[in-house]
Amino acid sequence: MCRSCATPAASAETPADRGSPDHGPSRRGLLAGLSLGVLGLNLTAGVSTAAASATATATASATATATATATAKNGAWANPALGRFPAGGHYGAPRGGASHAGQDVSNSTGTAVHAAAGGTVVRRSWGGGLPGRTGNALVIAHGGNQYTYYGHLSAYRVGLGAEVSAGQRIADMGATGNVTGPHLHFETHSGRLGATVNPVAFLAARGVDLSGGWSRIDPGASGATVVVIQHLMNQRGHGLAADGSYGSVSVEAVERFQRSKGLAADGQVGPATWPVLVYTLRQGAGGSHVRALQTALNKRGARLAVDGGFGSVTSSAVRAYQSVNRLVADGEAGPVTWRALTG
Repeated sequence: MCRSCATPAASAETPADRGSPDHGPSRRGLLAGLSLGVLGLNLTAGVSTAAASATATATASATATATATATAKNGAWANPALGRFPAGGHYGAPRGGASHAGQDVSNSTGTAVHAAAGGTVVRRSWGGGLPGRTGNALVIAHGGNQYTYYGHLSAYRVGLGAEVSAGQRIADMGATGNVTGPHLHFETHSGRLGATVNPVAFLAARGVDLSGGWSRIDPGASGATVVVIQHLMNQRGHGLAADGSYGSVSVEAVERFQRSKGLAADGQVGPATWPVLVYTLRQGAGGSHVRALQTALNKRGARLAVDGGFGSVTSSAVRAYQSVNRLVADGEAGPVTWRALTG
């Protein structure tokens, strides 16, 4: 667990809002109120207009939020590391006069650390150049003023300025800096670098379970994980184009599959659907389900030919992935391995 990795309660990077209720009414506000009283302005008509406008704005905002939430689980994000959540390693945990800026994920030194989303490595230094952090660290910029931070690394596997993809191995877990043991200190920043948000909630809103559960992929998603879903569906005879676009044809096929299994036919491939969708695969297997496995391994950097044949090369890739993620390295792709690969 981190001994430091804290964000000060009122740091220079997050100035207090002097217009907030905690600071009382401002002088400007008092003067404005006095001026309105002296002028004797009749605000009744304006109030109803403003209220209607505010209601319309709130409705539009709620609609936009609902739309964003519905499309956020789009396959663009991935679990950065496998392990357990140590006691006291949660976001906001007290660190002296400050609070813990991220979520700790504990595992042994050398466990693989993956990029949570595609982006550019903008920091590769001790503490990532951020106050209160220690140890070897990486910061990835994902665009839209979103950043992720990976701390206490034992080794870097990408350079400064590197372009990375979601799920790519970028580092190894370690115990550098002020810590009690090996773990990944993972942070999410939204709005600007330095403005941390709860990583567990941030990733959950994007379909990723940081604690290691199955991912959630919604209609409208795209990318490698959608290709995995399409190959798995094709093994069941659906004949989908494995194009990585989770559009109406693929969604309808998944909904039919869900109904056939007695599941809610909502089109979301999540914790209820994944376990009955994947296959337990061993060397010698062949088919579209093996193509799904090869695609999932390639998202984690395996560089396999997606040929549907579970031969020795694919077997070695499965064992290597299991080993660096501290799973049982038996070469068998069962539910535990699938959950990690697609998370």
